[in-house]
Order: sequence, then structure tokens, then C-alpha cells
Amino acid sequence: MLQGWQSALDAHGSQALHLRDLTGLLTLVCGLVWVVVVAVLIGAVLRRRPGAGLVPEPDRAREARIGRVVGGGVIATAAIITGLTVASFLTTRNLADADPEALLIRVRGYQWWWEVAYLDPRPDRVLLTANEIHVPVGRPVRLQLVGADVIHSFWVPSLAGKMDMIPGRDNELSFTAERPGTYRGQCAEFCGLQHAHMAVLVVAEPPDRFAAWRRAQLGAAASREGEAGRGRAVFLSKPCAACHTVRGTPAAGTLGPDLTHVASRRTIAAGLLPTTPGALAAWVADPQTIKPGSTMPMVSLSPEELRAVTAYLASLR
Repeated sequence: MLQGWQSALDAHGSQALHLRDLTGLLTLVCGLVWVVVVAVLIGAVLRRRPGAGLVPEPDRAREARIGRVVGGGVIATAAIITGLTVASFLTTRNLADADPEALLIRVRGYQWWWEVAYLDPRPDRVLLTANEIHVPVGRPVRLQLVGADVIHSFWVPSLAGKMDMIPGRDNELSFTAERPGTYRGQCAEFCGLQHAHMAVLVVAEPPDRFAAWRRAQLGAAASREGEAGRGRAVFLSKPCAACHTVRGTPAAGTLGPDLTHVASRRTIAAGLLPTTPGALAAWVADPQTIKPGSTMPMVSLSPEELRAVTAYLASLR
């Protein structure tokens, strides 16, 4: 795909642009080499040969020309390999450049969702969210990538290359989003049954909008009344509160995603469903049917409780 929100050829980040240019150079050079090789092969096949029983006369001039062609081919091969090696080295060096002023985000991969933590020297400024990364346009971003259970691989093709997430080892990936937009990423390392349903969205927005988003996300969940308030009471009385955190409430679980502002995210279940009341209700009612093998169990709820919990989750913006 030449365009799209998950295309390495539709580059919107400086690192992705470096990779796209290197890919284009490799494709062009290899294509030209292929054309030359095929042309020489066709010429050899079509070349007129001596008749049967005739012994070709030695032709020193022709042998000298063949020697020069072979020597030129060896030199050209060495030059091409050297040039591509240098281009690859320079691209890798550009990708590895880290800006000390970069926005620092830790992304931890689970089966099958992403924990996203915006790190800050001040503990009250540390922000925890899930499956959606917001970044300011034009500012370098440095991701600390960690695998929590098995090997995952973080890949947002329009912004940067792939980087593995290995348990017990911290890897880093840097990128700068050059344009506003929403870019889809995907786990690129097979990590189990729901590997294909482990997506991540990166939302690049102007710095002022990013700052406003971060301020809002740092706030606790507002108290609710009516049906959402009843849903809050149900949520806290069920196992939900043992697995999830909702800041501003007694819910402080760490096994599942932080739900403080879950309704502000574009998707739930790591990109599997849009964040709508219907999708929230379906997910809470029977997560194993929607995403078999996920660690979220089915919690027994009456129809009234399900409606109330859905109203509560939909109010968490």
C-alpha cells in the first residue's frame, strides 16, 4: 500500500522517511542490476555460435574485451555493495539519534494490549493509559519498550521502524511525527492466539492540543450520578476493581488497562472495537467470545447491572 494509516511508504515521521528513502534506493539499485543481468543473459543466449564440427579460432581481441567486462563487473559489484552498506549505516545512525529533550514514554506489551506510561521526574505528572499514544507534532519522542510476558514487537510503519519488546530487556525507539494525524501500529512479532488483534494508535497533534489532552488525562475520574453512579457502585463491588485502576476511586488493580479515561480513547480491546456504548456492553458481557484467550474473565452481571456499568464506563472521559 502506497497510502494509508499503516503503510511504511506513507511516511509522516523523520525516521520513517529515512527508512522509506533507503528502501527506495535499494529497490532502484537492485532493479537496475536485475535489468543489466537479464540483458546480458539474453545477449548470451541469442549470440551466434559456430556451426557443428567447427573449431572456433582464438580471438585475442575478443578475449581481452571479455576480461575487461568481467573486471568491470567485479568493480561495479564491489562499488554497489559498498555504497548500499554506507547508505544502510547512515540510515541506522540517523534512527539511533536520541534527543535529550525528547518526550519519554514507556510502552509495555502484554498479551494482548499495550500499557502506555508518560514518564516524568515529578510523580504527580506520571500518566498511565493504554492502547493509544498521544504525541506532539514536531517534538522528538523516545519510547522505552518492554515485554511483560512474551516477545512482542512495536511497529507504527508511518512513523518508525520495528523494535522488539523482550522480557527482561529494555529497548528504545525514537521518532518525530512531522504531521498531525492518527497512525495505526501493530504488534509485529507473533505473541499468541490474539496477536492479530493487538493494535495501537498513535495520535499526533499540535503541541497545545497535546498539552490540553495530557492535563485532562492527569485528572481523576469525576464522580457520577444517576445510572452512571449506579454503574460505579457495581464496578467497585465486582472483580473489575481488582484488575483495573480508576483514579479517584478505590479501584487500584494493575492486571488490566487503566480505565480512568477509557471513553476518551478511540478503541477498546487494543483496537478491536470502537469505543461506543454498544461495544463496551458487548466487551464487558462476554470478552472471551470477542477476544478468546484474553486475560479478562466474564463477570456475571444482570441486565440492569450491565447497563449501569456500561453507562459508567462511557462516562469516563
